[in-house]
Amino acid sequence: MSGVDLAWPDGATCLIRKGAATAVAHWVVRFGGHLPMEAKPLVDRIAEAGGTPLLVAVHDRHGARALGVIELKDVVKEGIAERFAELRRMGIRTVMVTGDNPLTARAIAREAGVDDYLAEATPEDKLAHLKKEQAAGNMVAMTGDGTNDAPALAQADVGVAMNTGTPAAKEAGNMVDLDSNPTKLIEIIRVGKQLLITRGALTTFSITNDVAKFFAIIPAMFAGTYPGLRHLNIMGLHSPQSAITSAIIFNALIIVALIPLALRGVRYQPADATDLLRRNLRVYGLGGLILPFLGIKAIDLLVQFVPGLD
Repeated sequence: MSGVDLAWPDGATCLIRKGAATAVAHWVVRFGGHLPMEAKPLVDRIAEAGGTPLLVAVHDRHGARALGVIELKDVVKEGIAERFAELRRMGIRTVMVTGDNPLTARAIAREAGVDDYLAEATPEDKLAHLKKEQAAGNMVAMTGDGTNDAPALAQADVGVAMNTGTPAAKEAGNMVDLDSNPTKLIEIIRVGKQLLITRGALTTFSITNDVAKFFAIIPAMFAGTYPGLRHLNIMGLHSPQSAITSAIIFNALIIVALIPLALRGVRYQPADATDLLRRNLRVYGLGGLILPFLGIKAIDLLVQFVPGLD
């Protein structure tokens, strides 16, 4: 609730207040006034339509009374529902935390397509809700632009403050979005997931790649001491010298081949984490296991015909 206090030369005062309907209604009653019967239905109708009703009241020599209701319409950004749907495909749940009344919050949440909402939230409520999600084992990314968002932005795992926000919000967040677009969080999450997936894919490929190379090097190095290891030479390599040479050449070539993948990264597609894991194990795990067998065998065939390499 906000307002202004006016004083006349004769000593009379006029107090004008504007704010949330509940707060202003209590203010009117505290000064002995009452609300018109049509005030509450009007406030509810505006809230149900997704607007923010602000009640205006005055207290002067005639007593306290409500003057009317102002409707503020929150404009939902175009395409915001589709962007939230993309987050949902990424396995991320969106929660709108707002100071609006429950009717307004419900209408906006329905129009924007968020998964859940928390209405009439104070800064303490926002922080408590965030800590509750973190205590449940969830990572929380938050966008905000107000001073009342600052405590939660500072606590969030990823806090993105809007460039048009208050200095307190900018100082509390991990980063500032110069475009002041809340859906920029999608791009940040996509980049983070791409980095994690790329690191996992390269690690998986390297481990399975080493397994295949062991089948080439171990039998070649110790078959003379342990004849039973010859059974592990499933690739049928020509000789111990050609096996080791082929493995070294393949290893050098595969490191060079992986540099573009490491720089470009594995392309991320919105999907469930389990589906992404299965896909990467299938592509980079199975691929890292099969490719060395084919590559080392092909190099071994070439090495046999190169003088001095065998």
